[in-house]
Amino acid sequence: MQPSSSAVGFTRLGPWDDMPAAQQPDWRDHAEYREACDGLASAPPLVGAAEIRRLRQSLSRLVTTEALLLQLGDCAESFYECEPRHIAQKLRVIDRLGDRFSELTGRSVIRVGRMGGQFAKPRSQPTERHGALTIPSFQGHLINSEIASPVTREANPRRMLWAYEASDKVQRALRRHRQGGYRLPATEGPWSSHEALVIDYESRLVRRDPDTEDLYLASTHLPWVGERTRRPADAHVALLSAVVNPVGCKIGPTADPDDVLRVCEALDPHREPGRLVLIPRMGRERIQEALPPIVRRVANAGHPVVWLSDPMHGNTVKTRLGLKTRHLDDVITEALRFRDILEANRQHAAGLHIEVAADDVTECIGGSVESEADLQRHYTSLCDPRLNADQAVELIEAWAKGAAADRS
Repeated sequence: MQPSSSAVGFTRLGPWDDMPAAQQPDWRDHAEYREACDGLASAPPLVGAAEIRRLRQSLSRLVTTEALLLQLGDCAESFYECEPRHIAQKLRVIDRLGDRFSELTGRSVIRVGRMGGQFAKPRSQPTERHGALTIPSFQGHLINSEIASPVTREANPRRMLWAYEASDKVQRALRRHRQGGYRLPATEGPWSSHEALVIDYESRLVRRDPDTEDLYLASTHLPWVGERTRRPADAHVALLSAVVNPVGCKIGPTADPDDVLRVCEALDPHREPGRLVLIPRMGRERIQEALPPIVRRVANAGHPVVWLSDPMHGNTVKTRLGLKTRHLDDVITEALRFRDILEANRQHAAGLHIEVAADDVTECIGGSVESEADLQRHYTSLCDPRLNADQAVELIEAWAKGAAADRS
């Protein structure tokens, strides 16, 4: 890594240094912690400030033009799939689904990949059982290994540098893809996104735009804060409040409308179109009661947010054998209910945030995956179950069919 002239520095990175932060690895006493942080703090940015400005301009038009946003990719990226063959395969899936979404709806579609940094995952439990052992949960390749042993599950700060190197390969491929190949008028992207979970990693990649002096997060184009980490008084929201990237926020079924509004005030104080993406993930049964008061509260406060449906995370279930899965019918139902709720409140339902694999996986039930018995044919996710591309097409077609019926 060559040092970056726009690096903010290691010693004092911002007010979020002294704030509480959930879901963080316990590694600050590790012998390699300081070296890893210093290496990130002096590294070149993974994404440029001009790219971020362009994406924000595109997102700002979603509020007024009824264009669409499709955010998709792995639940958790693997370091081992950041090589040319895997990246090209993921880009083909993004193109296929984005093109289909545009074709069916007649709308331009901004494509954002859950890639180039989606290496850390929040977990419900800090530990898990393997036989007679209780070991730390897998938290993504940025923190530990998926291999289930006490040693491999130790949090290792050296992995932050490995994550940077893997992300750099993906970001370079994304940049080449945006600049070359076929690009239709209804196509934009793909851009990168990931959950900005690990404060030690994200904060060392804050950079200053040499043209505007604004701070931006150089790890990705569109970072988001999760349902477990969206408290306005905590480090994650403070960090994303300080940068000019477009930012997202996941909203679960127990979210209070006033709490959501406080997050909006923190992340979007100037009410700027294209700044804030709100991503409800509530489950098919709970969204009809939980989402409408939130939509009304945010709209009445004048926040011009981009509303994006995550119909997957609230619909995760376990099979009789303890394997996590999702039913495509449930995913489709939540997405359509989301769209209906937004339209009933005169807000634009901007699109979908979905977990999709590049391979023909059998992790969710629906389409060619007819039953629980089919799941084990090709279940490879590092964390949560993903749709395969054909299942994702079914979801997109259901959305487009419903939208067409509403217009008729």
